[in-house]
Amino acid sequence: MRTSYAAVAAVLLAALPAAPAAAREAGNVIMPADPAARAFQEEVGFADAVIAGDTIWLSGVVAAPREGEAGLEPAFERVFARIAGVLARAGASWDDVVDMTSFHTDLPGQIDAFVAVKNRHVKGPPPAWTAIGISRLYEPTAIVEVKVIARRPKAKD
Repeated sequence: MRTSYAAVAAVLLAALPAAPAAAREAGNVIMPADPAARAFQEEVGFADAVIAGDTIWLSGVVAAPREGEAGLEPAFERVFARIAGVLARAGASWDDVVDMTSFHTDLPGQIDAFVAVKNRHVKGPPPAWTAIGISRLYEPTAIVEVKVIARRPKAKD
């Protein structure tokens, strides 16, 4: 008996867990409270986060040093604090993060300061983490972008 590719694909697709039907309803989309940030995100077309079922998908948050700052840590602190704020609005915290991806314009030159800040915010056991070296980011002054995926904690009885 010969099985078609379409039949195999149908079986495989049927085995996948069903995605929530309304993953991007207004109540599941987290936008910035700051009017200027919200206007930018609406113009470009992205949200701070989207909650789909028990998973929180955060957009990347960029780090850009400010004039007069010594070292990279202040910029990285802002990123981790901003992510913590978005997670809190979604009902979660850094403890609920299961995956983190960081994109670095100078991975060797940034990683030590990044790890120092990360370790102040992310406690063990650690999430999965991938650090990627890249040539540039969307925001011209940005040096790092951090994206996370978290699980919503179960409601306490």
